[in-house]
Amino acid sequence: MSADEVEAPQPPMLRIVKGRPTDDELVALVTVIAARRAAAAEAARDDGPRRRSAWGDPARAVRPPHSHGPGGWRASAFPG
Repeated sequence: MSADEVEAPQPPMLRIVKGRPTDDELVALVTVIAARRAAAAEAARDDGPRRRSAWGDPARAVRPPHSHGPGGWRASAFPG
């Protein structure tokens, strides 16, 4: 940018309309807003299918029947 070019002033991104927040409160607010904005930008950029967590996988609900006989109780707690 040369000395002749002057940027137009930007309007404030955040304006306090009531109360007097402390510096720590403002830092916390700006941090949350920045994190949410970054997460939204990441979600918008990610167009591919998401990998499902094993905990949320509906296939976990489909189980083989419990084994009967010796060791059946122990076998019911272990997958496979």
